[in-house]
Amino acid sequence: MNKNDIQLLYQYNQWANEKILDAASDLTPEQFLADAAYPHGGLRGTLTHILFAEWLWRKRWEGESPTVWIKPEDFPTFESLHTRLQEEDQALSEFAAGVTDEQLNSVIQYKTTRGDPKEDTLWHLMAHLVNHGTQHRAEAAVMLTAFGRSPGDIDLIVHLRSR
Repeated sequence: MNKNDIQLLYQYNQWANEKILDAASDLTPEQFLADAAYPHGGLRGTLTHILFAEWLWRKRWEGESPTVWIKPEDFPTFESLHTRLQEEDQALSEFAAGVTDEQLNSVIQYKTTRGDPKEDTLWHLMAHLVNHGTQHRAEAAVMLTAFGRSPGDIDLIVHLRSR
């Protein structure tokens, strides 16, 4: 994996997140806050989980090992969560832009939120985060579609063809 490949994946990640956020922008507050039978609950919980994972992994890559969790209750409105997700996507893009091929292939050490020590190759973790987001964006897309607000196709190839 090289810097250009990682940057492409993070451009896709940001594009796909924005498609989900755009589709969610017209939801009522009740729809945004509604519970659902998904691993992280409804749309607010699922989007918060995406944000938390992006923030947590970026912090680990920057040398920190946070022990706190970002919670859905931290975002009482769609606008508050939308703003924070956009900020995190920008921070991830900046991280991806600054990483070198050497760093991508290096092993980083970090701790889980419970304090367990781990180590992995940076590019594996960065690819994992995009893949993780794909799962939860798909869950969000199903919820949005049920509300009549489908985000449309969010596949990588669709992003590549739209460039």
